Amino acid sequence: MDIRPVTDLDVRGLRLLVRADLNVPMQDGRVTDATRLERFAAGMRPLLAAGARLVILTHMGRPEGDMDPTYSVDKLRPLLSKAMGARVLFSDISCGQSAVTLSESLADGEALLCENVRYNPGEEANDPALAAQFALLGDVYVNDAFSCAHRAHASTEAVARMMPACAGPLLMEEIEALTTALETPTRPCVAIVGGAKVSSKIAVLRNLVQRMDTIIIGGGMANTFLFADGCNVGRSLHEADCLEVVAEIRATAKDAGCRLMLPHDVIVAREFAAGAAWEALPAHACPEDAMILDAGERSTRAFEQELSGAATILWNGPLGAFEMPPFDRATTRLAAHAGRLAARGLVTAVAGGGDTVAALNAANATQDFTYVSAAGGAFLEWLEGRTLPGIAALQRAARAA
Repeated sequence: MDIRPVTDLDVRGLRLLVRADLNVPMQDGRVTDATRLERFAAGMRPLLAAGARLVILTHMGRPEGDMDPTYSVDKLRPLLSKAMGARVLFSDISCGQSAVTLSESLADGEALLCENVRYNPGEEANDPALAAQFALLGDVYVNDAFSCAHRAHASTEAVARMMPACAGPLLMEEIEALTTALETPTRPCVAIVGGAKVSSKIAVLRNLVQRMDTIIIGGGMANTFLFADGCNVGRSLHEADCLEVVAEIRATAKDAGCRLMLPHDVIVAREFAAGAAWEALPAHACPEDAMILDAGERSTRAFEQELSGAATILWNGPLGAFEMPPFDRATTRLAAHAGRLAARGLVTAVAGGGDTVAALNAANATQDFTYVSAAGGAFLEWLEGRTLPGIAALQRAARAA
């Protein structure tokens, strides 16, 4: 992809205006999971060592333009300084003369963390006047927040029009992994698409059936496909009004030579509760008073076999109600199997989406996958084949350079 990476630059003495995503989970004012921050810091350390001066923009939560101290990013400064191994100053505003003055005071190898960009009402409106203020903070803009690239905001899109712009290490890593899995996959390539509703992933399925050799469909989405086949799904989550969409997706898949795999057997229960009584039944035999909550043993083995023959695996969405044992078995089994294949170098396995990451973590398989994206909406829009505004801005900047 025609995007310039920041690693191509001689960064010594340059103020790099870096858009990060440090929107880490918090509880009682403390960070409960610093993974996102630590991954960002790992990419910044070589730049700092090379003499860059970092000015970091990020958001936290949804303060809706209000200066709610709950969403102040100042509390991240000690962790960020430790993770980067550098002195980190703080600006209590993200634009304005005092922030510019602090940015100009930085020495090589130092960083400045600016206050939550969403405290500015113009951020989410992609206000060019606000972006112009951001641009005063640096010499080169660096987008290192793929998870925010699907939003045309002042700190992700407009600012990249106003100064030299390039991609940070994390963003480049993400693009390379997703391009490998979606645009230029080694075949055979298999996608796992799960989740609650077909309607929320129509565009994903339309795009993937034209790119993948096989798609394994799970979760509530599979129930809708089964319902379209005339199967009784009882009280299962399904969308009776999506039958035409299912027919369209199937027709597109047939024309493209993509195989769709559904569960042959399922796990059903009368209640969705931990430890609920359950039984395994053929997919067409769900009782009227029961719910399909997971794929069955025979289906799980068939899915594992399909993955064993793949060269590329792309995963978005769980196969069942994975957050509630015992309905997590198919997802956990398949995640562990895909992880083992990837760890042995037999497949390229790429996964993303909030529920997907949670499921892989629960299966202790995350570390074995080739790449796991923490981006939610941006990952989904990439799967849909959409152009992300933040990425398009970097492409324009590269062409203009």
